[in-house]
Amino acid sequence: MKISDKKTNILITGAGLTGSLLGLRLAQRGYSVNVLEKRPDMRDKIIDAGRSINLALSDRGLNALKMVGLGDKVKELCIPMKARMIHPKNGDVITSNYSGRVEDHINSISREDLNKLLLDKADEYEKVKMDFNDEVIAVNVQKGSIQYKDSESGTVKVWNPDILLGTDGAGSKVRAAMARQRNFYFSYSTEWLPHGYKELNMPAAADGKWRIDEHALHIWPRGGFMLIGLPNRDGSFTMTLFMQYAENERSFENIQTKAEILEFFQKEFPDIVHEIPNLVEQYQANPTPPLGTVKCSPWTASGKVLMMGDASHAIVPFYGQGMNAGFEDVLVFDKILDQADTWPEALKRFSEERKPDTDAIADLALDNFVEMRDSVSHPDFQIKRAIEMKLEAAYAKAEYSSKYSLVTFPPEGMGYREAMMKGRAQDKAILWLINNGDIKLEDSNESLLAAINKKTEEVIWHRN
Repeated sequence: MKISDKKTNILITGAGLTGSLLGLRLAQRGYSVNVLEKRPDMRDKIIDAGRSINLALSDRGLNALKMVGLGDKVKELCIPMKARMIHPKNGDVITSNYSGRVEDHINSISREDLNKLLLDKADEYEKVKMDFNDEVIAVNVQKGSIQYKDSESGTVKVWNPDILLGTDGAGSKVRAAMARQRNFYFSYSTEWLPHGYKELNMPAAADGKWRIDEHALHIWPRGGFMLIGLPNRDGSFTMTLFMQYAENERSFENIQTKAEILEFFQKEFPDIVHEIPNLVEQYQANPTPPLGTVKCSPWTASGKVLMMGDASHAIVPFYGQGMNAGFEDVLVFDKILDQADTWPEALKRFSEERKPDTDAIADLALDNFVEMRDSVSHPDFQIKRAIEMKLEAAYAKAEYSSKYSLVTFPPEGMGYREAMMKGRAQDKAILWLINNGDIKLEDSNESLLAAINKKTEEVIWHRN
């Protein structure tokens, strides 16, 4: 199958964020695309997506949205967040910018608003058709075909496209079928954290404004558990409590009654307990979903099946890169389509070339959980961040960027793996220099940069 053949019939399973973006982009390239989605059209009905309602959109995701012509439109749905605001128990709030460069920020955006934007844009193209309420029943990865329940007739039908692209999320039917086949070796793992999460809503104040600073991601780190808050356009905040399910005094298992809930929030989060009027009711009614990392290989089979997004690399949310990584999948795949001659070649290349980057962001997300809940209020961490801010303000991205910036505001063409390798070496170098007394915040930019670069090179050399 030649990529140049625009008659290629493409089927995508899942009309979530990655699937909608992928279908839109392929239609823009001139292909006929059908997207199957088991849920109703969210533009017609209020549905429970089963996912966090807030997302952090950053440069990697924005680059993919620019590719499809939505770079400006999506900004209308965003609230810029320029910093973390860290809330210790003593009430002394610490502000830590994401970057020393004034233009760098992440964006709080509603998952539903973003998905609707992509669906509306896809509707502008006759070559893409969204089929809602049609659930995939079974997948044959050798044939690249599916069985699905047709919502109009109520019968099970078979669809045998030229290309099958699975963007059906962390519970992917395509991945499950890959795991069951016996024609090739398929590696698959799900690593669950002992933590779950519970979302709570902090409503707008009486004047309709936000009760806390709306241009920051708020973190209440408590060592072993934490609360975070992201702003919504209606003046509210989505608060997310990350905590162990059990086997800990502070766990969802041990905090259930009204008295236990109030005691917990009054002791651990005294500054916001009264800002959520129906705290107990929300806590008891809202679900507590799990947090896990999915890794698998290969992502492709039979020269016509490919997974991307959470179907192939679901990650925990602590770097704010799950959606951004899925969107970047589409951007990377689009570039490979420009370079490859055939579909089997493109699918294989994407599976092999993209996986190291998604493995890297999965590992970084787990690292950042520990940093956010335990390290952000540590004096050494704050000195390190202050030095990083100082250097980023003084130098261009090519000359200096922190690990966070390399991941979130990357220089052009830098993948997650390169960002991780360079960023980890740099972090180790800076902390070593601080602890050894070799650098301090008051040093000149030139001497700081020279010392950090030299030590980073030593770390890389010893690692290799």
